Amino acid sequence: MKKLKVGVIGVGNISSTHIEGYLQNPACELYAFCDINPATLKEKGEKYGVTRLYESCDRMLAELPELDAVSVCTWNNAHAPCTIAALNAGKHVFCEKPMAMNATEAEKMRAAAEKAGKVLGVGFVRRFGNDADLARALVEDGKMGEIYYAKANYIRRHGNPGGWFSDKSRSGGGPLIDLGVHVIDLVRYIAGNPKPVSVYGATFRKLDRSMIKDTRGYVVTGSDIRKDVCDVEDLAAAMIRFENGCVLTVETSYSLNTDRDTGRVEIFGTKGGIIIDPDLSFHSVLEDRMTDVTFPSSTAFNGTEYAKEIDNFVSAILHGTPLRAPAEDGIQLMRILDAVYESARTQSEVKL
Repeated sequence: MKKLKVGVIGVGNISSTHIEGYLQNPACELYAFCDINPATLKEKGEKYGVTRLYESCDRMLAELPELDAVSVCTWNNAHAPCTIAALNAGKHVFCEKPMAMNATEAEKMRAAAEKAGKVLGVGFVRRFGNDADLARALVEDGKMGEIYYAKANYIRRHGNPGGWFSDKSRSGGGPLIDLGVHVIDLVRYIAGNPKPVSVYGATFRKLDRSMIKDTRGYVVTGSDIRKDVCDVEDLAAAMIRFENGCVLTVETSYSLNTDRDTGRVEIFGTKGGIIIDPDLSFHSVLEDRMTDVTFPSSTAFNGTEYAKEIDNFVSAILHGTPLRAPAEDGIQLMRILDAVYESARTQSEVKL
């Protein structure tokens, strides 16, 4: 069987999950790497035995017409340019989250995919967890009833990564676009991807990264000539309304004066409620008594989800399998993020 020749654009931290996913898939051949950092590029090439190494995305695409697909794992500000270039060159693309810097860029990416007739997937890895599968089953089986309210948080007490994550020109924002994207999308996915109609948001820059000398928190990998830049929010909060009447409140932070890091999703329906923290539990009324249901095996996010999302992308290319995280959902998420930042700027509700 002819294998798909796959390239990876941007071989920093998150790329390892893509690379391992392709290595585990027998339909793929890890064919080329691209990164603007020559040291990182050399290191990853040696680690994985990849010899076709490029510091320019355009050059890689021009010199390797035989490439079938690429993963885009760059800084956020390069997601759209690299994705569009690859699609225009006739490659299928799997792009890490967030899809782009804003919804306008994301729409251009989808248009390029449609024009090229190629697959464009988005890295919403939480959709591939056992918790997401179980929650979707509960919803689809009618166990939740009408979903009308949800809460989600992704809080780091001291977890500003620094580097490009803290540089708005490259990241597009702070914890909202980096962390909040995960839990907002997870709620939308479980609830059936309702369309957002309005947003009220607030962002804060109160806790400067340099104020904290203990650097044991999450930090960016690789060299970065602008490590001291920090012009993104350290906390974001929002209320999101959907066309079906459901409301989601979300909180996410890099730095917050609290007791611990947390990541919790709560979804409430007329028949039952779901809590993910980190395992999933189900709460309902059974014979006039409140009932709490836990499950014998762990449903928590464990890292195997990355290989599953790569498998879904490959299957979409080879067999036409529907993408679990298509471009349209990436665009809707960017519309929400754009609206939160705009609402925070104007201190008023934004209607979508």
